[in-house]
Amino acid sequence: MLSIKELAARYNNSFSVADFRLQPTGLYQPMEHIMAIPGKRIRPLLLLIACDTFGGEVQQAMGAAHAMELFHNFSLVHDDIMDDATLRRGITTVHEKFGLNAGVLSGDALFAYAYKYLAESPEALLPSLFRVFTKAAIEILEGQQMDMDFEQRLDVTVDEYLKMIGYKTSVLLACSLQTGAIIGGASEADQARLYDFGLKLGLSFQIKDDWLDTFGDNEKVGKKVGGDIIQNKKTLLLITLLLEAGADDRAELLKLFAEEDEAKKVTGVKALYAKYQISEKALAKADALYNEALQSLADISIPDDRKANLYTMAQMIRDRDF
Repeated sequence: MLSIKELAARYNNSFSVADFRLQPTGLYQPMEHIMAIPGKRIRPLLLLIACDTFGGEVQQAMGAAHAMELFHNFSLVHDDIMDDATLRRGITTVHEKFGLNAGVLSGDALFAYAYKYLAESPEALLPSLFRVFTKAAIEILEGQQMDMDFEQRLDVTVDEYLKMIGYKTSVLLACSLQTGAIIGGASEADQARLYDFGLKLGLSFQIKDDWLDTFGDNEKVGKKVGGDIIQNKKTLLLITLLLEAGADDRAELLKLFAEEDEAKKVTGVKALYAKYQISEKALAKADALYNEALQSLADISIPDDRKANLYTMAQMIRDRDF
């Protein structure tokens, strides 16, 4: 087996933003911009690790790994447009730098290129790979719509939130792992277990991401902390507060929803979070889902030493502070 460092190096060496220095530049420069922003590259790395875990040839999985990263960045470009975000990982967002039309079109192109790279996978596996990837793509779009719909509601439940982030965030992690497992020759049963591992890990990941948006460090997170509060986004933190707040505090929270002074709004909501121990409850839920993910990983029918990289990646994702 290859180490995580070796797999990351192979991925980084195989993909270059220079691949997008094409014509017309109005289409490809925004693509190069988003792909050049330093990122964690978690999805392609998980895919390559999954392939290697089951004894597959990593080079055969490289196109699929690119596909996951391209699709992820497509979703970021369009998500930034819908959130009217100005920064992504501390860098100007595509639509802010190049304009709204360029953001829409270059995002669409990233989606198309994801399929182009996925098609470089072993031919015999393409029907299975396209089926898994297309299912994930549809669910991600559904999750994005749910997220936007929730902005207009005050009665979003925890189960609805978990389904939304499962679609919007988790399924691409799960899809990446299952895709790598398919190329690596895993059984359908182990593919399902690995998919569930990715799904639960992704839920934990997103809850931690929501937590970092409110309680993280600006410089490490790479965007304005408190953005979810400013946008009244129905994160687990806010949903839990809406469910648990007393009448007076709920009334205060609803007043804060309309507060135009962003600093005052963030401070006010965070004070309510502290009163109801929302931070601790969100992190506890993230930890519970993380432990469920580890159980799914433990159930995979290969020796534990072959799962070492997956356990390490799970811990890295859990412990991140950015």
